[in-house]
Amino acid sequence: MRKITGVLVCAALALTGAQAASAQAYPTRPVRVVIAFPPGGPTDFVGRLVTDKMSAELGQRVYIENRPGAAGTVGADNVAKADPDGYSLFLTTSGAVTIAPHIQSVPYDPLRDFAPIALVTKVTEVLVVTPKLGIKTVKELVALAKEKPGAVSFASTGIGSPPHLAQELLDVSAGVKFLHVPYRGAAPALTDLLGGQVQVLAADLPVLIAQIQAGTLVPIGAAADKRDALLPDVPTLAEQGYPNTEASNWYALLAPAKTPPTVIAKLNKAVDDALSDPEIHEKLVKAGATPVGGTPEALGAFMKSEYEKWGKVVAERGIKDTP
Repeated sequence: MRKITGVLVCAALALTGAQAASAQAYPTRPVRVVIAFPPGGPTDFVGRLVTDKMSAELGQRVYIENRPGAAGTVGADNVAKADPDGYSLFLTTSGAVTIAPHIQSVPYDPLRDFAPIALVTKVTEVLVVTPKLGIKTVKELVALAKEKPGAVSFASTGIGSPPHLAQELLDVSAGVKFLHVPYRGAAPALTDLLGGQVQVLAADLPVLIAQIQAGTLVPIGAAADKRDALLPDVPTLAEQGYPNTEASNWYALLAPAKTPPTVIAKLNKAVDDALSDPEIHEKLVKAGATPVGGTPEALGAFMKSEYEKWGKVVAERGIKDTP
């Protein structure tokens, strides 16, 4: 019995040693980064820009795999159940890990099944209308909503998305009721706004910036804690008299829980180095995404606070996964 026990202990130590050596040598093969949205969107743009630079930093190809579906939870679940070896990562938005779990049943625990790596970017939610509506401020929009309670159509990129929550927070702060019109993504919502089927839209700035710069959309307010550097003349909702309306989106890189700390550290450095690159930094800022970076511990604390914040909003507003 002692011999068998000794053999098992030796085997366990050998395995632990092999795992440690593997973590030190990481990466030795390509690294997959899952994005839970189709190609071409803002998350995909940021992901491809940053992973291209990470490839150079890590000496191995870091590639994107798009797995859209169910408000980001399909991609999240895929990575949560992957081997914790650093070769399957998740570039998440705030929705999949801090909002969706409060609205629908998800097959993962967002705070226990992932290891934080780095907060990549923050993205301002901007409220826009078309010039035909004749509105230039949120106060004017609120006045219209008070004239026609529940009739002013407010489009979002989906139930429980940051744009939807921005609308819900504005409802409370302004004491009005908009007609929420959820879409499956920004593209169809934007198409209907331009076509006059809806009157106002909140969305990530990278989705809207080209139309804003072309003059086909009028930005009337930012659901953020400060003005966006790309739109310095557009005041926040709080500046216009509507406090507690901050609903910025953000993109963060996560790994499966129990990924070795040495692997997390290497990935964190690769992200920070990518965001510090002047060319990448400039491209992100011009697209409407604010580079962040920082430690895994800071991201973990931020995710926890966001999870608690949105859980409270979802409960208080009675938000469900169906209209």
